[in-house]
Amino acid sequence: MSVKNPFSLLSRGELGLWLASAAVTVAAFLLSRGDWLTLCACLVGVTALIFVAKGMPLGQGLTILFSLLYGVISFSQRYYGEMITYLGMTMPMAVLALVCWLRHPYGDTRQVEVARLTAGRLAFLALSAAAVTGGLYFVLKALGTACLPVSTLSVTTSFAACMLTYYRSPWYALAYAANDLVLIGLWVAAALKSPASAPMVFCFAMFLVNDLYGFVSWRRMEKRQGAAVEKAA
Repeated sequence: MSVKNPFSLLSRGELGLWLASAAVTVAAFLLSRGDWLTLCACLVGVTALIFVAKGMPLGQGLTILFSLLYGVISFSQRYYGEMITYLGMTMPMAVLALVCWLRHPYGDTRQVEVARLTAGRLAFLALSAAAVTGGLYFVLKALGTACLPVSTLSVTTSFAACMLTYYRSPWYALAYAANDLVLIGLWVAAALKSPASAPMVFCFAMFLVNDLYGFVSWRRMEKRQGAAVEKAA
């Protein structure tokens, strides 16, 4: 059985967005003389996002790999909040999301079926995000986490994004966009101390662009799938 190249499923605009994101990431790496692990993590990350925006489970698989790489990088910068968030929350949630997406395909396509965000799920999300943020704040404080307030805010936005991704909601993208803004600030602080961290700033800037596109893409998917259901009925 032949395996279709996943990049062939991207539109010209999506392929252009991925190429532009990768080019900016590589350029930042070359200009700042960053380390290869950071470059690898950034390239895996922007690739994951374009497939997540497409609603393809492959994106979740790449998110798992990115979380592992990013956790190692965060540890080296004493961003323990990021390390705990990505290794202890984002990566496990990506595994759960991958299973969920594989179980809920849209018809015979490679895309996931978009789900509605119910009031019950939204309430659970708010309560659990508050509990997780409050609990981890004291853990991060005890560990001497750098930029504690920003790292704590990152926990909140990351948790919300992970849950919304698991819920198969288009709003996951805006939650990740909010997290991107937080992380841009976090890595700007690191880059001021060490230019080698600069690629992470550009990486998350590209993440922001991709996540905003992801919201647009998922809203289109939601509308298209909803129209197909109404037509079938």
